[in-house]
Amino acid sequence: FGLLTDAMPNLLPFQSKLVQKREHLQTWDTMNDVLSLLDVVRNVKPDILIGVSGQPGLFTEEIIREMHKHCPRPIVMPLSNPTSRVEATPQNILSWTDGAALVATGSPFAPVTLKGKQYVIAQCNNSYIFPGIGLGVIASGASRVTDEMLMAASETLAKHSPLVNNGEGPVLPELKDIQSVSRAIAFAVGKIAQEQGVAVKTSAEALLQAIADNFWQPEYRNYRRTSI
Repeated sequence: FGLLTDAMPNLLPFQSKLVQKREHLQTWDTMNDVLSLLDVVRNVKPDILIGVSGQPGLFTEEIIREMHKHCPRPIVMPLSNPTSRVEATPQNILSWTDGAALVATGSPFAPVTLKGKQYVIAQCNNSYIFPGIGLGVIASGASRVTDEMLMAASETLAKHSPLVNNGEGPVLPELKDIQSVSRAIAFAVGKIAQEQGVAVKTSAEALLQAIADNFWQPEYRNYRRTSI
């Protein structure tokens, strides 16, 4: 698994969209005809590695250590599900980077303890985003969802990161905070929708009230079993 190039025959249509020209890679430090993921990491020197391959163990120790050589704080996100398909475990990633990596996963993982320090592993899941986006669209009456609205949702979520705010902790907030995070995302999404003209412009107070009015609470009636 590695880089797709125009020297490869029989590529599938979806692969062809990602092809790189071999002539642009002549300065790469490699003698391999087929460029592996390690070759890519060694030559491109990425700061972020995201796994959506479903290939367990794809992010090897050699690859992660090579990445860490040129990036003191690498971001590594093995997002494949289920845990049996994950590209690398948080335990290994943190061990190979001496605890320096920022890790989020697609599957749930228990906290990792390394050299006496505990690392809470955030599960990178759209459940942090889509409730707030939906609420923002409904509350503002937006006619469509724009790229800027999605970016506003992502940026708002980032502002609630314990790691960003406290210098430690998981990348994403705890699920117990999902309601307050969703309200903040909804407001940011609705505000951008109004600014872009895909929703009727109102005051901030009116938008906040619309968010409160449309906020769903998981409350149910008490039922009592009876016989007929």
